[in-house]
Amino acid sequence: MIDKEIAEIRRRFRSDKCSISRLRGCYVSEAKEIVSTTDQSLGLLTEDEQEQILSILKKTMSGAIGVHLLNLDFSTNQVMYGEEHKLLMSLRESMLSDDNAVNTFFSKVVASLNMEGSYMILLVADTYDVFSYRKDGSGKDDDASEVFRYVVCAICPIKASKTSLSYKVKENCFCQLGGDVALGRPEVGFMFPAFDNRSTNLYSALYYTRSTEDSHEELVNAIFNTGKVPMPATEQKNTFRGIIAESAGDACSLSVISAVHAQVAQVIEDQKAHRDEPCVIDKYAIRDILEASGVSDAGIEAFEKKFDADFGAHTEVNPRNMMDVKKFEVRTPDVVIRVKPERRDLVETRVIDGVKYILIRADEGAELNGIDIQIQSKED
Repeated sequence: MIDKEIAEIRRRFRSDKCSISRLRGCYVSEAKEIVSTTDQSLGLLTEDEQEQILSILKKTMSGAIGVHLLNLDFSTNQVMYGEEHKLLMSLRESMLSDDNAVNTFFSKVVASLNMEGSYMILLVADTYDVFSYRKDGSGKDDDASEVFRYVVCAICPIKASKTSLSYKVKENCFCQLGGDVALGRPEVGFMFPAFDNRSTNLYSALYYTRSTEDSHEELVNAIFNTGKVPMPATEQKNTFRGIIAESAGDACSLSVISAVHAQVAQVIEDQKAHRDEPCVIDKYAIRDILEASGVSDAGIEAFEKKFDADFGAHTEVNPRNMMDVKKFEVRTPDVVIRVKPERRDLVETRVIDGVKYILIRADEGAELNGIDIQIQSKED
């Protein structure tokens, strides 16, 4: 799925837009035991309660693709014979009315998910009449082109609800107000099937992870079993740092890394104009970036071998996971220098009389703790 398609589904999560009628839930204790399950009608909740549930579901479709949102693809064999795909299809086709399928799903989550504390599993099913648009762009066709049926899951940590001191005017007394527990922001979730090209794709699912450090691979394997799980965003970034530093070797200078930073930033900016395509980059595009940044042929060869070993030769990654292009920071054990990325030219390194220096051009003045200071020449 791409950003445009995700945004279209996100807009469904409003009480006046969605057709969700059923809410299935499972409360799991800290001991990883199912305490209770619920089967409620969303329509019987108050408007405020509905909006809170829909807000939780909407969060499972938030964040950047390749960072918090991962496209998981099933093989043809899985779609035809896989137990995991069969279970997801049962949830979807029954619109969560198949108690056996729902309970089996809950049990699989509890048996596989490594998450501290108690949590709640939420499941909903929705039906979306997907309208096509007239070729002249004048609006929607009168008839829906497809009925898109899908399920959404959100797994939320449970935390104790805060109590607050209140004062009852009529009773002329103080009292404490508070509930038993409260649902936190979802840690993981998913939508099945995917909504690709504004149509049903039974060969794919959209997976959400709040953490960029832990995508809960154990849950992905248990529920989807799609093979190799994409590396978490933070791990990708750390891996890229190691690959680039090792590939460039002694030539891993400020100018080289600054050039890589600028090139990656440009790739991300260029891809913003192509929202109908996923924001990804492959090994060969990264190799071109390194070549243009001054990495030697030997460094390029080392990069390709390291990339194949760590990511896989044909892996495509989100360029945002290569480095943080919104930050340009030079750090030593005692000093941290932060510069606006577009003004990376203000920083350079130099060896003067055998001593290594980081130099910052300050033509527009400088301050120390809010006080303007004068930069004097050596003679002064």
